[in-house]
Amino acid sequence: MTRLLVSACLLGQKVRYDGRAKTLLHDCLTGWQNAGRVVAFCPELAGGLPVPRLPAEIEPGYDGDDVLAGRAKVVDYEGGDVTAAFVTGARMAVDLARSRGCNYALLTEASPSCGSAVLYSGHHDGGRRDGFGVTTAALRGAGITVYNPAQIDALTSQFAG
Repeated sequence: MTRLLVSACLLGQKVRYDGRAKTLLHDCLTGWQNAGRVVAFCPELAGGLPVPRLPAEIEPGYDGDDVLAGRAKVVDYEGGDVTAAFVTGARMAVDLARSRGCNYALLTEASPSCGSAVLYSGHHDGGRRDGFGVTTAALRGAGITVYNPAQIDALTSQFAG
């Protein structure tokens, strides 16, 4: 059975940096959960970061591929380098997805881990820019298709069955 890796925060788990969830309510997601096709995962927790934690962003002008290649860092609000935790969590996401038969992932948007089209600016100013996070980069590199919540209808057409 093909499964779907899903950001734990989208499933109502309070794992985000601020200790909140970002619950996505959608009939298809509920159905997939009930059928045992959903694998919940938070790469930031898996990488060793606590809840709550300082917000973190990828350095300006870079994306998840750059972090994985060692060209960029993930930096928290106070300037702390949390890159290692993000890279560890991304690698664990790939391992879990492969071991559980996940060919697709549904990840929250704008996160330095899970963003697939949008990231925060890297200046900790609330601004946003085009880009993708570390876990998204790692999953895509492993051949796993990543969707964000705004793309759930497209995911549904691919993942049905």
